[in-house]
Amino acid sequence: MDINEVRDFFSGDNYLMLTGVAIEEAGDGRAVCTLDIAPGKHFNKGGVVQGGATYTLADSAFAVASNYGHILRGETRKRLTVSQSANITYFAPPRGKKLICTAEAITRGRVTSVYEMKVEDELGTKVALMIGNGHTIERE
Repeated sequence: MDINEVRDFFSGDNYLMLTGVAIEEAGDGRAVCTLDIAPGKHFNKGGVVQGGATYTLADSAFAVASNYGHILRGETRKRLTVSQSANITYFAPPRGKKLICTAEAITRGRVTSVYEMKVEDELGTKVALMIGNGHTIERE
């Protein structure tokens, strides 16, 4: 599948577009998304990248990785995987200017799945790790 098909599907995700998350790679149970850190947009009062920006990037990578198969098979009108729960651990603020999140499936069933999202900056600083549980819903 062409990456532009995946990007086109997620172009309707207003929050993803608003925050500046970019989809770099997508495949079966895997995705890479990035976020260019913008002063005045992603920093909190303490002068570090807001944890919510990091969480949004990881959650977005989860969405791409967990829904890639639905997009590939043309079934997004009938099936969609959504986040059921997630736990994120923050290690350090980024030192660079770009966050990179790699999402990988740990296990995938017909209804439930577990994914690991690793967030780093372009300098290799380990920023956060998220474990997310997905639930595939049947849509009418």
